[in-house]
Amino acid sequence: MGSMNIRQQARLKRKKRIRKKIQGTPERPRLTVFRSARHTYAQIIDDSQGRTLMTASTMDPRAKEAPKFESKVEAAKFVGKLIGERAREKGIQKIVFDRNGFLYHGRVKSLSEGAREAGLVF
Repeated sequence: MGSMNIRQQARLKRKKRIRKKIQGTPERPRLTVFRSARHTYAQIIDDSQGRTLMTASTMDPRAKEAPKFESKVEAAKFVGKLIGERAREKGIQKIVFDRNGFLYHGRVKSLSEGAREAGLVF
């Protein structure tokens, strides 16, 4: 981790600390969030099988078809609703939320609120 900047190192330390405690199961898979400078990504993962069950992002065709978002926070909320709808279609209602080392505000918080609005419980 020597070549990374201090903020990236701090995020990865938080990520390791969080992942020690959070585990996705078939009954309660893990919703993980990643945000880059431009886009927001969400995945629902079953860690017992090591499989990604579904994904959603601002790169998704449905997000591209939607009217232009005013901010990245609004786009993240749309991604949360999208992943929530896909999870409900597959019969997943309860999940474990993994913020992936990011602080719980802004886009990460908005994505989780969108997922809750779509019917996910966590």
